[in-house]
Order: sequence, then structure tokens, then C-alpha cells
Amino acid sequence: MKVVLLVIIGAILEIAVWIGVAQFISGWYVFFWFILAAIIGFRLLKSSTSSIMPQLQQMQMTGQLSGDAAVSRKIATALAGVLLIIPGLITDVIALLILLPPVQKLVVQALTSAMAKRQQAMMEKMMGGAGGAGNPFADLMEQMQKQQGGMSGSSMGRDTNVIDGEAREVTPDAKKIEMKDVQKK
Repeated sequence: MKVVLLVIIGAILEIAVWIGVAQFISGWYVFFWFILAAIIGFRLLKSSTSSIMPQLQQMQMTGQLSGDAAVSRKIATALAGVLLIIPGLITDVIALLILLPPVQKLVVQALTSAMAKRQQAMMEKMMGGAGGAGNPFADLMEQMQKQQGGMSGSSMGRDTNVIDGEAREVTPDAKKIEMKDVQKK
């Protein structure tokens, strides 16, 4: 709900700024700037994402990003490209600010922490909220231990999904099947 409200407010502000700037200069100049900014944004996005896709996949899986400065610059450049593609003067100014090195570090830190939170939420969801801040597998292990404890008594409490057996070594030379020639006529 908050995101939708922020998008609506942002769109209204973008339109108001567009109208305000168009009053001082021609509206056509603003329109052509949006087209030029979108072209620049597509090129920035294409050039930066083509070289950092493996790092982005790693970051999505682990929630951590390698400390490489080139990767950080490429991620910030990709975000600036996305903001340039969105028509509006406010997003264009934010995109230009993101291209500055001090702001790039802040953007990458925020992105890394957001990905880590997302990964943590996915792990908690997968485990059914088990474990909280501790070990997410603790609840699962506890359930398995309880199940093993209940099985040691009688066979009535035995789970039918559990297969019990023992392992033995099989040697391939123990028995050989010989092929007999059956061509007798």
C-alpha cells in the first residue's frame, strides 16, 4: 500500500516538474530530453548488466557481493540506467547523482543489505519460520530426533515412510553369469 502511494506521489511530482520546466523552456525540449535520456539509459543498462550478470546471480543466491569496486560501479551504473529510462526530470537527476562515486558506495551497500534481508526472509519462509535468529535447521533436526526416539519402542509407532536396512559391500567379481552358446541344430 505504501509503495503504491509513493509511486502515485512520485508520478504527480514528475508531471508537475515537467510542466514547470516546460513553462520556462519549450515542452518539446523536455520531451526530446526524455527520449535522449531513455536512449542513454538503455545503453548504460546494457553495457553494465552484460558484464555483471554472474556477480548478480551470486549476490542473489548468497546475499553477499564481492568487494570488487568495478562490480559496484557497474551495479550503480545499471541502476542509473533504469532511472534514466523512466521519463521524468527528478529520476534523471537522481540517476546523475548515482553516477557519482560516493553515492555509488551507498547504493551498493543499500542493495547488498536489501538482498541479505530478502534471502533471510526466503530462508525463514522455506523453513516455516523455524529457528528465528538462530539455526534455521534446529527445528527440523529436533523433529527428526523425536521421530527417531518414538521408533525405538514398538513397531506400532513406526512410520511407514521410513525404510530401514543395512549396507553391505558388493564385489563385482563374486559371481559371473556365463553366456552359453545356444546355436545347436
